[in-house]
Amino acid sequence: MKTILLYSVAIFTFLISQNINAQIQVNSFESLKDKMSTAPKPIVIFVHTDWCMYCKNMENTTFKNSEIVQNLNNNFYFVSLNAESRKRITFLNNDFNFQPNGHKTGVHQLAKELATVNNKIGYPTLTILNAKYEIIFQQQSFLSAKQLSKILKKLS
Repeated sequence: MKTILLYSVAIFTFLISQNINAQIQVNSFESLKDKMSTAPKPIVIFVHTDWCMYCKNMENTTFKNSEIVQNLNNNFYFVSLNAESRKRITFLNNDFNFQPNGHKTGVHQLAKELATVNNKIGYPTLTILNAKYEIIFQQQSFLSAKQLSKILKKLS
């Protein structure tokens, strides 16, 4: 009986540690061209900033959920885009750059393209593109794991 209990505890501990260590495979925009040509999948883009508390909350809860991690890794390409990144990004044969709009402030051009809804940009924004790079879903708000799971299931 003790042996069975020890094995059960060991297996349970192993399974828990696997879920805790599971991480979303984050892709760059530049890597998508090759990946999409060989294995097309919808693209999930998380547009965020460093100062956005809702963004940080999504990163620390929603995107740590084992079901979300598994679904994103298996059925989508995931890209994380800091809307205030100063890095040039080449995507769909276009170069996108940071655009300053004040002293030490600004927004990346690609973030504007992907996170603008009703002429307003907001954070966090989740944008999903199909295999033709068309926006098929866009939402500006915190999404819980349960909410995101429903969205991903509909799209996969």
